[in-house]
Amino acid sequence: MKLNLRVLEISGTWEPNSAERQAAWELYVELVTRVSVVPLGEDEGLLREALNSLYSLFTTTREVLRKYGPEVAEPKKDGQYNFGYLAVAALNYGIRPLLASWHPTLEDWEACRPADCSRRDHELAWPRASELRTALRDSRSVLTAYADLLASACGVPNLLSAVPRADR
Repeated sequence: MKLNLRVLEISGTWEPNSAERQAAWELYVELVTRVSVVPLGEDEGLLREALNSLYSLFTTTREVLRKYGPEVAEPKKDGQYNFGYLAVAALNYGIRPLLASWHPTLEDWEACRPADCSRRDHELAWPRASELRTALRDSRSVLTAYADLLASACGVPNLLSAVPRADR
C-alpha cells in the first residue's frame, strides 16, 4: 500500500484484521458520499458547506476509532500499518492543512456579507473562491487515494466509479 498525503508519504503493508475492515468500511462510506471525493462544480454548492463536510470527517473518524477501540490501532508485526495510524494521518495531513488555511480565510469574507446579499452571491463574489475550489480539487486526489486504500482493505469493489467526474 502507498498513500501520498503530500507532506507525508506512507508506504508499506497493511493486513487489516476484522475490526479494521469494519472501521475501514464505515469511513469509506463517509468518504465516497461527501465532497471529499465527489467533484464540486464551479457553479455548484457553497464553499462553506464543502469545508464543513470535510470538517465533519474528524467527528466521524473519532467516532469510528472509539467504536472499534484499541484493536484498530494495535502495533503489528514487521512494522505494518494499522487503521488507526492511517486514519489519523489522513486527517492530520490530508484534511487539516486545507481547513486550517481556508476556514478562517473564508470566515473573514463571510463576516463582510451585506445583509441584503445571499450567502451564495456573496461567495461567488469572493476573489479567492476559485483558489479555494482548486484547493478542494487538489485535496480530492489525496482523499480519493485514501478511499481507494479503504476499499481495498474492505475487500469491496471501488464505488468511486459511481462518482461523477469533472470531465464528463
